[in-house]
Amino acid sequence: MAIRGKAIPAAGALVWRERAGQLELAVVHRPRYQDWSWPKGKLVEMESPQTGAVREVNEEIGKPVVLGRPLPSLRYQLPTTGDWKTVAYWAARLAEESDQAAINARLPVHLAATEEVDHIKWLPATEVGAKLTHDHDRQPLMKLLDAYAAGELTTHVVVIARHGKALPRENWFDPDDAGRPLTPYGHAHAAALVPVLSAYGVRRVVSSRWERCAATVAPYLAATGLKPWFSDNLTEREHEGSRERVAATVLQLLKGKKSAVLCTHRPVLPTVLAVLDQYCSRPVAETLPKADPYLNPGEALVAHVARTDKGPRIVAIELVSPVVF
Repeated sequence: MAIRGKAIPAAGALVWRERAGQLELAVVHRPRYQDWSWPKGKLVEMESPQTGAVREVNEEIGKPVVLGRPLPSLRYQLPTTGDWKTVAYWAARLAEESDQAAINARLPVHLAATEEVDHIKWLPATEVGAKLTHDHDRQPLMKLLDAYAAGELTTHVVVIARHGKALPRENWFDPDDAGRPLTPYGHAHAAALVPVLSAYGVRRVVSSRWERCAATVAPYLAATGLKPWFSDNLTEREHEGSRERVAATVLQLLKGKKSAVLCTHRPVLPTVLAVLDQYCSRPVAETLPKADPYLNPGEALVAHVARTDKGPRIVAIELVSPVVF
């Protein structure tokens, strides 16, 4: 039997804050549907879920947010049209002054009209479930509350990015491979990475010094004004003799507090992934790429890191493929 209706991708977030030691979450009222729900909305054409989530939330609550750990997605059929809406959700916090560089990389936002959202409420976590109109909206809430109870709701990200599509080796006649450039498609990969890194509030940029990696992070650096840390240790040539230094760099980012991106090459990825594996629970570790090439050109792995008494703990992994125009 054919499934009635078309697929509608959407994204949103459960925006949380702590006030006087109490967890609160933001819910919005939509007069068209007369319901209370999480801020969310449909993706526009060629928009990544991460970009759509921060845009829609900003439009509906009037403040920029930074995405945290992913929460369960919802899929349900719209009774009026029969279309199927799939909503990707993240936990999210309100952006702070230290996030301004990442916020600068986003497109301008137009606030939702009162016909779309006419009330915003911050409610204690103990009350918000009863306020929600739809039962399915409680699914991501339960996951968020579990994370809060475990002390794993506050996170930062370490994004592992493989550089964009580069000119094939056989078409590069310089014996020094360091200068081999991105193709036009690779530059599109680099541009597509900008809104994703911005959505996660990336504030630190670490990269191989070689041209194809430096060019991959260049658009984000230009959009944010951040200063990069370029490293010879992350290059293909130096990796064989500097695996311990590569591992130490990854561990430094895991132990840090700033959300960061590390851009490197395919041959370096096994060393990077081995470090991530050490700081994951087994279920989370099972989501790490296991086979070469690990990441395709332009792809990124987002590790969500919580700080515990025993050190950093990766509580979720996301694979992000670039949305290329």
